[in-house]
Amino acid sequence: MNPSPTPRIKLIVNPISGRGAGSAAIPYIQAYMNKQAASYDIAVTERPWHAAELAQKAVQDGYEVVAGVGGDGTANEILNGLAMAQAAGLGSAAMSMLAVGRGNDFAFGMHIPVGLEAGCHSMLHGQRVKIDIGRVSGGDYPGGRFFGNGVGIGFDAVVGFEALKMTRLTGFLSYIVAALKTITLYYQAPKVRIDYDQQTLTTNTLMVSIMNGRRMGGGFMMAPNSSNCDGLLDLCVAGQVSRGRILTLIPHFLKGTQATQKEITILRAKQVQVTALQGDLPAHADGETLCTHGEQLTIELLPAHLDLICQPEAEGL
Repeated sequence: MNPSPTPRIKLIVNPISGRGAGSAAIPYIQAYMNKQAASYDIAVTERPWHAAELAQKAVQDGYEVVAGVGGDGTANEILNGLAMAQAAGLGSAAMSMLAVGRGNDFAFGMHIPVGLEAGCHSMLHGQRVKIDIGRVSGGDYPGGRFFGNGVGIGFDAVVGFEALKMTRLTGFLSYIVAALKTITLYYQAPKVRIDYDQQTLTTNTLMVSIMNGRRMGGGFMMAPNSSNCDGLLDLCVAGQVSRGRILTLIPHFLKGTQATQKEITILRAKQVQVTALQGDLPAHADGETLCTHGEQLTIELLPAHLDLICQPEAEGL
């Protein structure tokens, strides 16, 4: 019996991801793929949103797998390109990731191994699963943007903005330092109305994390019990607290035990709308800025919407 042919794979490399780790990965990928006699092509991104355009074009050109080489921003663009291709009726392709970025939170939540060797092995030999993805509209994206890991509104969005400004620190440490800095920058929480499915919560809210994955910022377990295939978003809502209390809550978010704290509310829903009644909404999706002063964001879950190649079953799920 002849072995099944390998799929056509389009690898989309973000050369600046992980402080140049994306670019440095290309020779290893070429050597690995050639040794495996894999059918592949490599494209290198040149600007923001280029990965999304390349992913959409790869579907149109008949590639069966589109793999990002980078971090969470690259994963978000690949996911958007594939989802846009589906919406435009161009066809579909499975998504894979070689996670070489700073945080790799998407990979963590989706059972994708970090590192080149493990990532290449998973891309060629992993299992395909159908995952939920989200769509958020509002802010700078009134027409909507897809996400895989989660949307952060409030404190954690500002932490991400501050982490991106850092040039000497990277990875989880940059988020920790940014969180400490944000405590002094972002203290007065806005008053928001959260409409989720048929229910409403109105409160002064330091932070709203709307998760499809489990982790943000390289180590903050925003939704430790979240699943990417259960048809529900997991919400973590933090009420207004003092600066000192923020410091004592951070270890709970690192361990994923924040649900035990009285200021934290955990919700689950298919659709969510967050409206600023007083103040505004800084927000991100998968670490990519949605807005710095938004008024309203609408989030919906799209169940089983994307094929993802993740860890081989015996090794991961």
